Amino acid sequence: MDGNTSGEDGNDIDWSTEDELEIESFTLSSSSSLTVPGREAIVGSGEASSSQGPSNSKVVDHFVGMGFSGKMVAKAIQEHGEENTDSILETLLTYSALESSPQEQQQVDCDDQFSSDSKASFPDDFSDIDSYSDNEDILNPTSEKNKKLLSLVNMGYTVGEASIAIERCGLDSTVVELTDFICAAQMARAEDAHLPLEEKPRLNHAYKKRKLLEYELLKKKKHMRLGNKTIDEDDEAVHLPNPMVGFGIPSEPCLKTHRNLPEAALGPPYFYYENVALTPKGVWSTISRFLYDVQPEFVDSKYFCAAARKRGYVHNLPIENRFPLIPLPPHTIHEAFPLIRKWWPSWDTRTKLNCLLTSIASAKSTERIRKALEDYDGEPPLRVQKYVLDECRKWNLVWVGRNKVAPLEPDEVEMLLGFPKNHTRGISRTDRYKSLGNSFQIDTVAYHLSVLKDMFPNGINLLSLFSGIGGAEIALHRLGIRLKNVVSVEISAVNRNVVRSWWEQTNQRGNLYDLDDVQQLNGDRLEHYMTLFGGFDLVVGGSPCNNLTGSNRLHRDGLEGKESSLFYHYYRILDLVRSIKT
Repeated sequence: MDGNTSGEDGNDIDWSTEDELEIESFTLSSSSSLTVPGREAIVGSGEASSSQGPSNSKVVDHFVGMGFSGKMVAKAIQEHGEENTDSILETLLTYSALESSPQEQQQVDCDDQFSSDSKASFPDDFSDIDSYSDNEDILNPTSEKNKKLLSLVNMGYTVGEASIAIERCGLDSTVVELTDFICAAQMARAEDAHLPLEEKPRLNHAYKKRKLLEYELLKKKKHMRLGNKTIDEDDEAVHLPNPMVGFGIPSEPCLKTHRNLPEAALGPPYFYYENVALTPKGVWSTISRFLYDVQPEFVDSKYFCAAARKRGYVHNLPIENRFPLIPLPPHTIHEAFPLIRKWWPSWDTRTKLNCLLTSIASAKSTERIRKALEDYDGEPPLRVQKYVLDECRKWNLVWVGRNKVAPLEPDEVEMLLGFPKNHTRGISRTDRYKSLGNSFQIDTVAYHLSVLKDMFPNGINLLSLFSGIGGAEIALHRLGIRLKNVVSVEISAVNRNVVRSWWEQTNQRGNLYDLDDVQQLNGDRLEHYMTLFGGFDLVVGGSPCNNLTGSNRLHRDGLEGKESSLFYHYYRILDLVRSIKT
């Protein structure tokens, strides 16, 4: 999100991103390691591991622990040998399918088979996911799901990783999309291992938050006339579209041309709220309920640029007559970086980058890739290709020489996200990656905001909460919408300076008022600004996603988390703006 720190498929879950891959944490599996002949094992987390194969007893124990019978495991090992664990697993899955009685027995076998592996490979982040439907033949060898499951297992991924990826991405997803999901999630888990344990919010913080919630719930009932109505979370679950194109994208603009907004949500003033799509279950239902029961619009920025960025947007803007920014940005990696095409190996089939992160791969990671490739004149073996591609997908590495990969430079990230050249130049390299990784993707946001151009021909008064490095302001400016008055609220002094510098460099003729804390923005202060220039036309913001995304976090507390609970201040301030009469 541009913040302080930063069609339904039937799945009753909420999606990520990234963000920062908007993707939740996986435990690094054995598939993250690679043993290069004549060398020590290369491990995705950076630690060397032995290349010695497991003993027969360990192989048996491993598969028995997954729920297969000892007799079945022994037979599979006899057929394939103890070293070929992928073939053993595929055979065991087939045995289970053939021996299962109809639906009910299949479900029992499935739960037993996957329970150990899933719990070992995935943290508590997935505890709220119902991965296996009661009426789904999981182990049917002819089912589309099982075919993809076996394909991923044959590629070296664990059953648990493959199953979660298929459930999260949907059966229509390609194998490439599924492997991207798994690799990105492994990367998030690898980062988590190096982070200190997070302290829980103290009692005084929890008390203040509870009182704030009580106030907001009362206001919510008043606006929505809920009375004593009880809302069931399961009944109000927010589903994600697949593909994630919202109400339309430039290449398919007419997917939906009209929607009925609740009366309490009708603007002006208009509002536009953004956060990562992949969140703990129930988060988007809560966000939607507080924001006047407006349903989120989920969009992946891969339809606007060369990098993915899965986000949800709750807004009351019209959806007719949208238009994209011109010129259109590059839509593939090679369009964005034509000079690297000469070094790009044919076996790296990526055309899009994963979600751009707040951190980059270390020099040791890229050096391990070089060493893994240097012994091969032509195409490396498949196991080496898999290791390299896993790392490239995790870290968005690009080819800059023979057998040489490198992370994106800050200037390149700026370009992919639609920011002006050198927008963040002048601050530390670390701060540049952090600020950009938490920002809006300009082309995506501008497409949604483009409807305001004809509505406000004389300019707009903007309240920008969690402004970050000014994504909303830049999107409006690039659309040709004059910024008459902007109240920008951002906790980071570094980010405030970036926005102020951009304001001056672009010779803005309006007024910029910058504040440092949404928690200090009260009714009196809002009324002062609204009286000064006649009210706000748009309230935009994306509150911190720290406790919502799986990336860079050990704990995902949802909207109860210390940082992500700031969402309630977005609602509080928006509600005040819509209540104050000027």
